[in-house]
Amino acid sequence: MRTWMTFGAILAIAAPVLADILKINGSTTVNLPTAEAAEILRAEKAMTIQIDTQGGSAGGISALGDGQVQIGMSSKHITEQDKLKYPSVDFVETHIGEDAVAMIVSKDVWEAGVRSLTREQLADIYEGKITNWKDVGGADRRIAFFNKEPGRGTWEVFAHFVYGNARKAPPVSFPEVGGNEEARNKVAGTRGALSQLSSNWADGKQVFALSIKNDAGEEVAPLAANIANRKYPMSRPLFLLTNGAPSGDAKVFIDFVLSPRGQELVRKHGYLSLDQMVVDGK
Repeated sequence: MRTWMTFGAILAIAAPVLADILKINGSTTVNLPTAEAAEILRAEKAMTIQIDTQGGSAGGISALGDGQVQIGMSSKHITEQDKLKYPSVDFVETHIGEDAVAMIVSKDVWEAGVRSLTREQLADIYEGKITNWKDVGGADRRIAFFNKEPGRGTWEVFAHFVYGNARKAPPVSFPEVGGNEEARNKVAGTRGALSQLSSNWADGKQVFALSIKNDAGEEVAPLAANIANRKYPMSRPLFLLTNGAPSGDAKVFIDFVLSPRGQELVRKHGYLSLDQMVVDGK
């Protein structure tokens, strides 16, 4: 016997498929608290949320600019170049926390006594003028530098610190790494390795975060207190980006991340929450 379905019944079955999807893409750094916030909102509000980290911060900005996502994740500010590329997009940055970029080294480099580098030493390493750890107080071993992909927030913070403007960084031909996990694994598995990485990914077992030696000769480590008071020179804000003021599901999501529960997720993953920046930065 043939069973006929009403149009309303068909719509009811199709509704889950047609449900709105909140799409988010961008920074692997911002992704950690964002992904956990998504898990909570899927469970508590039955929201359909899709998250990707393709292309890092630059990928998140491009995806938002192209209208492919409602939220971009970024560990760098929107630039004038971004605005010129997407003139019809009203980029709005929602600050959700603070992070630091560290220069990380492999265990053998750390154990050989290299604990800090100056801005000038970083520039010389980046430009190929220093190629051996012995020239900065370490063992006689080649420096295996893994450069973060230009365009990622991590790389831009590094380049801005070393050169004053990321656009002034010279082209280099080092092997490149993408997300935080890839960078950490490359450094952990390579003798003499050095790279740029979100500081909370340095586990102090296989990869170690160096201090930055300032002009006064003081070694400043990427610790929470130094990030909060801006003493550490390679700190950066973490953003959720929208086209215009957040609305709909994007607003629900961002409001949750800004709530006490959401800010606890930011702290849980090793970043500074907004209240820590206010309190500790006084």
